[in-house]
Amino acid sequence: MANEAELSFEAAMSELEQVVNQLERGDVPLEQAIELFQRGMKLSQLCNQKLEQVERKIEIIVEEDGAYRKKAFGGTEEEGGVSL
Repeated sequence: MANEAELSFEAAMSELEQVVNQLERGDVPLEQAIELFQRGMKLSQLCNQKLEQVERKIEIIVEEDGAYRKKAFGGTEEEGGVSL
């Protein structure tokens, strides 16, 4: 298991999938299952944080009244963003 700060989103998702697969098989001892569950929760939080960072960086270009404007991804219309 790599240091969480060094994991890319893809690597974290891949490791999370492996953890989920091990837990779904149900053939791990209870103590190991608890450790796997905790690791999975950390990986899930890491992936969520990375997605939130990316969402803050994304700008959507929209056409409004014949002109293009940049709007922040995920904001409300009042905040100058587009909600999905």
